[in-house]
Amino acid sequence: MVRTPLTPEERERGERLGILLRAARGERSMAEIAAAAGLSAETLRKIETGRAPTPAFFTVAALAGVLELSMDELVALCAPVPL
Repeated sequence: MVRTPLTPEERERGERLGILLRAARGERSMAEIAAAAGLSAETLRKIETGRAPTPAFFTVAALAGVLELSMDELVALCAPVPL
């Protein structure tokens, strides 16, 4: 199966998501947050660094729940920046 390359907008949105999640995590460890969300620390690391810019919806929802972020907040803060 060949994966369609990501657009620059998708990459930017993934970077914004990673920055937001990293900020919301604060001083808590990556392993702690990942375990609470039912993910591996490596998956969270990839999302936070932008190496996994399009995580699955349920992955984002699980992280949002653990980090006490609303999905509306995430959508608003990760939406494309108008030109």
